[in-house]
Amino acid sequence: MYITYLHLKNWRNFREAEIYLAPRSYVIGPNAVGKSNLLDVFRFLRDICKPAGGGLQKAVENRGGISKLRCLHARKDPEVKIEVHFSDRMEDETPSWRYVLGFKPEGKGAQRLLVSTEEVWQGRRRILSRPDSRDEEDRQLLTETHLEQTRTNAKFRVLPDFFSSTTYLHLVPQLLKYGDRIGGNRLEDDPFGQSFLERIARCTAKTREARLRKMNKALKAAVPRFKELRFKPDENTGRPHLEALYEHYRPNAGWQREDDFSDGTLRLLGIMWSLLEGDSLLLIEEPELSLHQAVVEQIPLLMNSIQREMKQRRQIIVSTHSEALLSNKGIDSKGVIVLESNKEGTKVRPVNEAEEKGLEAGLSVAEVVLPQTRPKMVEQLGLWK
Repeated sequence: MYITYLHLKNWRNFREAEIYLAPRSYVIGPNAVGKSNLLDVFRFLRDICKPAGGGLQKAVENRGGISKLRCLHARKDPEVKIEVHFSDRMEDETPSWRYVLGFKPEGKGAQRLLVSTEEVWQGRRRILSRPDSRDEEDRQLLTETHLEQTRTNAKFRVLPDFFSSTTYLHLVPQLLKYGDRIGGNRLEDDPFGQSFLERIARCTAKTREARLRKMNKALKAAVPRFKELRFKPDENTGRPHLEALYEHYRPNAGWQREDDFSDGTLRLLGIMWSLLEGDSLLLIEEPELSLHQAVVEQIPLLMNSIQREMKQRRQIIVSTHSEALLSNKGIDSKGVIVLESNKEGTKVRPVNEAEEKGLEAGLSVAEVVLPQTRPKMVEQLGLWK
C-alpha cells in the first residue's frame, strides 16, 4: 500500500498544502522551509498509533504542544488538519483508503485538545465520521482518536498498522560511535540511530547474513580498499558490533569496529540496512551528509536496485538539497516535491511546466529545479560584518 496524496492545513510551516507522492519522492527546498516538518507528519501519525505510550495527546505533547504544531499564519482558524490517501497501486484513480484527522484546543475551561474531525473512507464508502452522537454526549471521548484505539479501529486496522510501521532514518554517526560514553540515554523511537546495532542484532541470523552479503557488494564499490563486513557481538558483554576488514599493506592489520568507521561509511550502512529491513514507509533525511559526491550521485540508483529485489517494494520519501544526489537523471519528475517560502508560510508545488520541458530535454533535477530553491539574498552572507 502506498500514500498517494497528502493534504495539510495549519501544520507547522504549511498553512495549506496539497502534495502528490510517488513511490520515490524527493522533498527539496532551502534551509528552514519545512522539509523536516513535512516528514514529521508521517512520524506524528506513527506516534498516534504506537501500541504503548502513544495516542494523539502524547504525540502533540512530544512536539511542544499545539502552539508549536499549529502554523503561525493560522490566524482565525485554530484547527490543524491532516488528510492522507492510500492506494494499493500508484496508478489507481480512486484511493482504496482515506484518513482525515483534525484537532484543536477546546477553547474554554481546561483548554483540552479535542478531535474536531476524524473520517475514514474505504473506497467511496465512509465508515467513520466524528464527532458523532456518542462524542456529543461525552466530550471526553474527543481527546482520543479512533485510530489509536484497538477497540474502535477494527474495520480499518490496516491504517494504524501502516502508520505504526513507518521507519525514519537520520543516523548520527557520533551517537553510534560513542554509545558507551553516552550511556543509556536513548531518545524514544531512536530517530538518530543510537540503537542501529541492536536493530541488526534482533534480526534472525539467516536474514542478517543475507543482508550483510548484499551490503558487502555495495561497500566494495563505495569505500576504498574495503574487503568484508561482518556482525560480531562482544565476547564479554554481548554488545553487538559491526566489523570491517580492509585490504592493507599490513596483511595482519585485523578487523575494525564501527567506532573506527568513517561517518560516511556508517551513514551508508544505515541507508542500506533500512532499505533492506522492511516494506513499510521509509523516511530518509539528508542522506548526502558525510558522503562523497560520487557516492551521493548513486543513491537514487542504490535505492532502486535494492528495492527491485524485494518482494514488496517500500515507499521512500527523501529530504535533500544535494546537487549531487539530484543530478541523477533517473529521478522521476513526478516524485519531486518543491518547497518555497512566502509571506503566508511554505508553499508546496510539483515540477512546473517549464521545468518539465528542461527535464524532457535531458537536463537533471539539479540543473533545472534545484536552482529555483536558491535563497534570494544568499550572496549577502559573504558580506556580513
